[in-house]
Amino acid sequence: MMSLTDAARWEAVANNDASYDGVFYYGVRTTGIFCRPSCRSKLPNRGNVVYFDSPGAAEAAGFRSCKRCRPELLHLPADAVLEIGEAVELILTGEYGTFDILEALPLRVGVSPFHLQRTFKKFKGMTPKAFLQRLRIEKAGMHLKENRLSNTDICYLVGFSSLSSFYAAFRAETGASPREYRRNYSEMQRGSINEYCI
Repeated sequence: MMSLTDAARWEAVANNDASYDGVFYYGVRTTGIFCRPSCRSKLPNRGNVVYFDSPGAAEAAGFRSCKRCRPELLHLPADAVLEIGEAVELILTGEYGTFDILEALPLRVGVSPFHLQRTFKKFKGMTPKAFLQRLRIEKAGMHLKENRLSNTDICYLVGFSSLSSFYAAFRAETGASPREYRRNYSEMQRGSINEYCI
């Protein structure tokens, strides 16, 4: 481990020096967040900064990983990054509509379910299940806005196995039922048209 003074660490942080990424990490007491030296977030007050040798040390001290520079990913092996990229690609390119995609995903990527779950969460900040559900709701919302398919058709098209699970997930994610979501969007569109005509 490179021996550095706090003054040298601060200089690296102040200059967003990427050559020190992985050498040390810094946390900001007022926000409870830790970053890599190259992070482009607003420069904190020097008196609020504390330094760590690893992401684990920062987390053990109660700091959360920065969502902008993702310091915890510096220690992910390159093959793990490729695995998660492949898993995400499979989900995004139409596989989200397959009922058993979560069960099939580890085998498709070539890793164990436990490894995929742990690495995916570390890389994406959520589990594969949460990522898949968010995507399915997003796709369902797009179909509801188009107003061409029934709720039942949309439910199965985006990969839900039952209407009850679709309705529950949709309300949890959007705060509205599919029917309310469709109606609210239609009313908003009509309001925009009327305003334009006036």
